[in-house]
Amino acid sequence: QVQLVESGGGLVQPGGSLRLPCAASGFTLDYYAIGWFRQAPGKEREGVSCISSIDGTTYYAPSVKGRFTISRDNAKKTVYLQMNSLEPEDTAIYYCAASRVPIATIARLYNYWGQGTQVTVSS
Repeated sequence: QVQLVESGGGLVQPGGSLRLPCAASGFTLDYYAIGWFRQAPGKEREGVSCISSIDGTTYYAPSVKGRFTISRDNAKKTVYLQMNSLEPEDTAIYYCAASRVPIATIARLYNYWGQGTQVTVSS
């Protein structure tokens, strides 16, 4: 059974950091690009970051570039999103997803999705 499970969310103060692991099971992670998306209340889902299945190429949305870092450990079947200098505008449910396309920034190209983890940035 294919599963993606996000964790690591929580409440953090502005300027703080969180690391979100995305654990994969039921498929070979090596062959899939992994993306992180987020959805805030009343807003559309947006792509945050993704990492290629081939060469580790990464993409970041302009709003998070320089603050977030995506990485993957295929041996541990886990992808991470390190989030630093968090801002209240980063508050959202964060989802990881897997795509057979080598690198994908569009949600409809993703085949499998996790259930999401809540990140709240507030003082």
